[in-house]
Amino acid sequence: MEINGGEAMNGYADLVRELKSLRKGRGVLAGRIGDRVGPSLRATCGVAEGDAPGAIRRKVSDRLSELAGRLPADLRLATLAAFAIDDEARLPLYQDRVYWAAVRMDRDPRTVRRRVDEAINHLAELAVDVPRSRPDGLPGGWRTTELHAVLTLDRPRPEVIERHRVVADRDGLRELALTPPLPLDGPDLDVRVLYGGTLVDRATRTLALPSPVDGGRSHDFAIRFRPPVADASRSYFVHVPQHPVDLLDLRVRFGGTSTPPRVWVLHGAHRHDGADPAGHGHRHPVDQAGEIHLRFRHLTPGLAYGVRWEVPG
Repeated sequence: MEINGGEAMNGYADLVRELKSLRKGRGVLAGRIGDRVGPSLRATCGVAEGDAPGAIRRKVSDRLSELAGRLPADLRLATLAAFAIDDEARLPLYQDRVYWAAVRMDRDPRTVRRRVDEAINHLAELAVDVPRSRPDGLPGGWRTTELHAVLTLDRPRPEVIERHRVVADRDGLRELALTPPLPLDGPDLDVRVLYGGTLVDRATRTLALPSPVDGGRSHDFAIRFRPPVADASRSYFVHVPQHPVDLLDLRVRFGGTSTPPRVWVLHGAHRHDGADPAGHGHRHPVDQAGEIHLRFRHLTPGLAYGVRWEVPG
C-alpha cells in the first residue's frame, strides 16, 4: 500500500508527538506501558492488540534501537538515553538521563535536550520512510538477544563456535536462516549444528528448530564453522546481522606468539563490494594469552561488527 504525502506528514507529526510523550518519566520502563504507547508508535513498532507489557517494551525498544542505529553517534546515544533503552541509562527521571548523556557526550544538558529533539525528528522521518520489515518478508520473525562467538586462530584450521539465543516475534517459528560471519561465508564452509536444531538446507543454511517456537519465547542453539584452509590467511572477522541483535559477545584467540598482532575494532562499519569491511576502526590491545574480548550492543542490520588485524612483519 502506498502512502501519499499528506498521510506521511500526518504520521510523522503523530509519531513525533507520541515519542516526546514516551520519553517522560521512566521512558520504556514506565508503568502501564500500554497506555503510554500511542497508535502511531504501535504501528511503527509492530505492537499488536493484546501484547503483554513485556512484549510492548521489547518491541518499542528494539524498533527505536534499530532506527537509532541509522543516526550519527551523538543522536544515537541521545535516543538510547532519552527512552531509557541503554542499560546504564535506566534512571527514573528524564532529566537524570539527560544528565547521564551530557557527561558521556561532554556537553551541557541543554545541548543534550536539543539533541534528543533532533533525534526524535529523525526517528519519525525514518519510521515513515523505512517501513518495518524482515529479510524473509514475513510480518515478524525473530531477533537475537545473545550471540556468543569464539574464533580460534592458534591451530592448523581456524574454527568458530557460536552460541545463539533467539526470541520469536510471531507464533509458530519453525526455521531460521543462518548468517555465517565474514569472510567465512563461502561454498566450502563446513557447518555443523552442535545443539538446538537440524541443518536441513546447506545451500541456504536453513536451521530447522526441534519444535515450533511461539512469539515471545526463546530458543538456544549452537553452530560450529570451519573454513577451508585457504581462507585462514584472511585478516578480518565480522558479523553482518540481517536482523536485530541485542548483544554480540566476541572472543578471538590469536595464540601465544612472541609478537602479538595489531588489532582494530570495527563497530558498525560499511563493507567494500559486500566483502571486506571498510573503516580503520580503533586499536585494541591483545592480552598475554593472545586473546581479545569484545562486546557490541544493539547491532544495526547490514553493518559490520568485529575486528581486523595485522601481524607485524
